[in-house]
Amino acid sequence: MAIDAVIFDWGGTLTKWHDIDFHAESLALAQAVKGACDDDHPVNASRLHQAGETIWARSRDHQHSSTIDDLFAEAGLEHDPDLLHAYYEFWEPHTLTDPEVGPLWEALRADGVRVGVLSNTIWPRAWHRGFFERDGVLDLLDGDVYTSEVPWTKPAEEAFHAAMEAVKVSDPSRCVYVGDRLFDDVYGAQKAGMRAIHIPHSNIPSSQVGHSEGSPDAVAEQLSDIHHLVRSWE
Repeated sequence: MAIDAVIFDWGGTLTKWHDIDFHAESLALAQAVKGACDDDHPVNASRLHQAGETIWARSRDHQHSSTIDDLFAEAGLEHDPDLLHAYYEFWEPHTLTDPEVGPLWEALRADGVRVGVLSNTIWPRAWHRGFFERDGVLDLLDGDVYTSEVPWTKPAEEAFHAAMEAVKVSDPSRCVYVGDRLFDDVYGAQKAGMRAIHIPHSNIPSSQVGHSEGSPDAVAEQLSDIHHLVRSWE
């Protein structure tokens, strides 16, 4: 059976996995709180950290999506989007696209396979597409969905169907999903009727593991393995 599309997770899949200092992340995020002074930042950071735990638990347990606005609202804080630069700069070094992505996407597209992205994220579309543009691969994408702009998160089937629609394919059995998480990515994709390839290089925190794990149809030790795997299924 031909493969019509390969859809990729983003963090830990198209980017290298990095362990993150979430306290430092929250301090950077607290810089955007309206009317705050320096003495307020540690308290606001603690509230934002707890709010982050809450919204990501909601994603894990109920597949409800959130945005940066929702994060601040959960913390009971107002923020100025123009002051998110410290938060953006904190994350920017962790957003670099793996060098194998460009050649892989070019090879898939040369075979007539459409390329997509489906990411669980609270960040706006413009940030993600900006990272791809910075790294020279944006023009190789046929469609992309970020859960900050839809109601669901992975592993909800609706999220995968939205990604299929974005790349203009309709048969999940002719789609492959690639990701680093056995819950969000493998279990979710298979529940949606897709094949799943696991990239097993991420140190997934125990709080993010989820209630189920899928058994992948294949394991790719590096992104460059995926082209051969997809061809073997054709």
